[in-house]
Amino acid sequence: MTYSSGVAEDGPQIIPYLYYPDAAEALDFLTRAFSFDVVSEVRDREGTVWTAKVGFGRGLVMVGPGLEGFGTQAVPDGSLATSRLFVLVDDVGAHHEQAVAGGAAIVSELAEHGGGHRQYVARDCGGHEWIFAEPLP
Repeated sequence: MTYSSGVAEDGPQIIPYLYYPDAAEALDFLTRAFSFDVVSEVRDREGTVWTAKVGFGRGLVMVGPGLEGFGTQAVPDGSLATSRLFVLVDDVGAHHEQAVAGGAAIVSELAEHGGGHRQYVARDCGGHEWIFAEPLP
């Protein structure tokens, strides 16, 4: 997959943009706990991440700080999810183990779900919730 033009030929056309109080911390967390790859990032001289793309398979998510001038804000309060994203993985058991080892807060433990998936839900450092799932045979 090529990202050089900003749009992957065989990749997604819809890319969620998630806001975090500390986007650099979010990049570290997403790569460590969820096996995402940093595709691109823009940092200033002080190292502040202003925008980044992380990838997982053919999926992309943009990450950045909330900026009042753009009408965005990262405001996790810990009681409700700021968003929830659904991600298909090849081995949800192994992914769950990595998420736990990487410090993810598990919201719902690994279990079979009535929607035809084996899945778990984890909350990241910005309050966003991720459903990682594997289809049941």
